Amino acid sequence: MTSITTKPDSSQPAAEMAVDLFDDWFDPIETEIRARARGFIEELIRRELDEALARLRYERSKKASDEGKTAVTGHRHGRRTRSLTGTFGPIEIEVPRARLNTPAGGTTEWRSQALRAYQRRTLAADALIASIYLAGTNTRRVRRALAALFGGAVGKDTVSRVWRKVKSDWEAWNVRSLADEPIVRLILDGTVVRVRLDRKATSISLLVVLGVRADGQKVLLAIKSMGGESAEAWRSVLDDLIRRGLRRPEFLIVDGAAGLDKAIAAVWDGVPVQRCTVHKHRNLLAHAPERLHDEITADYTDMIYAATREQIEARRKAFIRKWRLKHRAVADSLEEAGECLFAFTRLPPSQWRSVRTTNAIERLHEEFKRRIKTQTVLPSADTAAMLFWALLASGQINMRKVDGWQTLAIKPIDRPIDLAA
Repeated sequence: MTSITTKPDSSQPAAEMAVDLFDDWFDPIETEIRARARGFIEELIRRELDEALARLRYERSKKASDEGKTAVTGHRHGRRTRSLTGTFGPIEIEVPRARLNTPAGGTTEWRSQALRAYQRRTLAADALIASIYLAGTNTRRVRRALAALFGGAVGKDTVSRVWRKVKSDWEAWNVRSLADEPIVRLILDGTVVRVRLDRKATSISLLVVLGVRADGQKVLLAIKSMGGESAEAWRSVLDDLIRRGLRRPEFLIVDGAAGLDKAIAAVWDGVPVQRCTVHKHRNLLAHAPERLHDEITADYTDMIYAATREQIEARRKAFIRKWRLKHRAVADSLEEAGECLFAFTRLPPSQWRSVRTTNAIERLHEEFKRRIKTQTVLPSADTAAMLFWALLASGQINMRKVDGWQTLAIKPIDRPIDLAA
């Protein structure tokens, strides 16, 4: 009987048997596009210089089509070779040089607007490098992932330089003015991440503030790394927003953290505050044995998701009466939230879905942690906050308009829900 084995022939060197993956994946379309990229870029820059000199190459006067236009006089003087890496790969191009006459009688070197001085990569290439880094990997893995696309032209140093550019944009974003932002609503929440501080893995809090514009579009306003969610930490975040011109919001949505409540009372006393109904639901379940969880959930859902304000009031009273007798800790926990748990009823019903919870931020937290899962511990607290911002700034995470945005112009009513049991 013939035996079949997959064991390699020991007489054949392993190095000769090894074949790199994708080595035989020749793509004529990609190859032709990259071959033509050089000619296209050189032609683009030549046309730009023709416009600057108001004449084609080898012409002695301005173009006929430019009659009546004041020509910029000057002269070409050779070419220089430039290396450029784009999504088409690395190429060498010939860039024309020229001197332009100045009003003072001197000359100045012509600079291309399409290809900036010292530019070695296209903006699309830099965006691609940053996007892969933001997907939750490190510089070494980015280099390996892009090796085939860029032909080895992107190393760890290149990735680091691109990231430094992202960092400078982050710093500018942190000090931008908010005076012109038409913010009508804020959503505030924090999340915990692990970072390296003093060579040790440490848990810190990222305090996040989302704004809702008058047209319903959500926008990230602030992301700060803090030691925790104390009143002082949140007050620092809110004071910074006010200092940069943020107007007084009309409505606030929070998770119920005591420190945040104190900070809000200190700066925006009187603004309606909605406590997240999902967080309160978890609190109720924590106060009762597991065998009561399904019953608590059913009663709570019927109350919170009732169709009208009057139905919510009636079911809240019924919930309190029932659970005072059955398990008082549950009733006490609901009463602890006060009218903040029902502040959403001050708004038109079309907005209730978007204001009952802090889900808008919770989804961002989940997506952020999914992206950094492979890194487990981030390099620093500053990197954690910047990475969170960059995921939105780069378009890796998109935010849509809130539900019921068409009625945002309607102000909250003053009368809170009746809490008399």
